[in-house]
Amino acid sequence: LSESGVPQLVQPMIWDYAADLDVEGKVHLVEKYRRCGFSKVWFASAFKGATGANQSLTLIGHHLKNHLQWLKVASSSPADVLEGIALTGWQRYDHFSVLCELLPVAIPSLAVCLQALYNDGYSEKVKENVEKLLGMSNLETDTFMR
Repeated sequence: LSESGVPQLVQPMIWDYAADLDVEGKVHLVEKYRRCGFSKVWFASAFKGATGANQSLTLIGHHLKNHLQWLKVASSSPADVLEGIALTGWQRYDHFSVLCELLPVAIPSLAVCLQALYNDGYSEKVKENVEKLLGMSNLETDTFMR
């Protein structure tokens, strides 16, 4: 890869939507990309649409945990390597599948994930901020929204 010149043309994106992603493995992958000459990498998470092809409601806790894991990867990687994080929001698993997790039901998850990234973590204060922003009295991250 180094000799091909590709690292001067592109920035790789590392995708993982798991709530328990392998932080150490991702840090090693970032290091491998650096050794190949890539100066920057991107991470890709999901705020919806990555937990089941016929999922109707968004599992906020799953996606929050995924983003918290990505924050661990970022803090364990060299400070100048991360170019950004793409928050994906899948709506179908393939072109022949029905739609899943439409955007309106996933907005609380998007808000929680964005606030967790912006605040470098999740706390009661972050939860209260999301509730205030969305006009919600009780944001549930571990169960489905009522």
